Amino acid sequence: MNLLDAMTAFVRVAELGSYTRAAEALDLSRTRVSRMIMELESHLGVRLLQRTTRRLHLTEAGEGYLARAQGILQALEEAESELGAGSTEVCGRLRLNGPMSFGTRFLAPQVSRFMREHPALEVRLDLNDRRVDLLEEGYDLAIRIGELPDSSLVARRLARCRLLLCASPDYLARFGEPRELEALSEHHCLRYRTSSGTDWNLGGRRLAVQGPLESNNGDVLTQAAEAGLGIAQQPSFLVTESIKSGRLVPLLTDAPSTTLGIYGVYPARRHLPAKVDRLLDFLADAWGDPPEWEREMGLSPIEQQ
Repeated sequence: MNLLDAMTAFVRVAELGSYTRAAEALDLSRTRVSRMIMELESHLGVRLLQRTTRRLHLTEAGEGYLARAQGILQALEEAESELGAGSTEVCGRLRLNGPMSFGTRFLAPQVSRFMREHPALEVRLDLNDRRVDLLEEGYDLAIRIGELPDSSLVARRLARCRLLLCASPDYLARFGEPRELEALSEHHCLRYRTSSGTDWNLGGRRLAVQGPLESNNGDVLTQAAEAGLGIAQQPSFLVTESIKSGRLVPLLTDAPSTTLGIYGVYPARRHLPAKVDRLLDFLADAWGDPPEWEREMGLSPIEQQ
């Protein structure tokens, strides 16, 4: 039995409350994780976990061992990070999470470039639009866009992008082009649904708009706008190709724009692992200000705020 591996497995099971979720986080089979816990209990001579059909419970001994094991693993991680911070080689395993639409367009290509420069690095890149728990799910870094909630995580802004109003030439031919923000209330607006509603933020102003479609997916709204269903307010990275090809036309470009921050978010540590630090620098340099996709549209740099 490798004591460190078994200790790591126990900590992940205890933190996640599930053998299956711990196995996924560790890239091991559930059977292997279960065997490691049993070997650890045999080695220690105590029961650490009470297993039932529905959930796991830490024993009194398990609670005490968990606190010690977490401290040991944290100390080892900090020691490795301290050494890695002074190393020019980026290596090891990196777990990265990002939003789906942005991730496929602009994160994944840059991760591939970064990996070509650092062939000793292994990456697990997960893309989804839910807000993952970095600590609970074992991610080293997440890319998040928009306003960040208060948390114990550390955030570094890597780039900013604009929210753009746009519509298809067909829609504008049928309904006309709005000349001022207030005129949007008279148009069919395609609304992105969030927990705070579907109102639009227009340069600091909130405007209630109406229209035939709302969705929690930006690609759906972009396709609907291209089909002539209405006006969409979309992050620039979602409509770059549509605007360049003429499928969509930007509107009210002289009006104050709303900007979104693109952040790298990671757990607070005394020493940031070299693989995370170097990737953050790489992404910030690759995306830039204005970001690469806005440069392709000829947009000027976003004014410093």
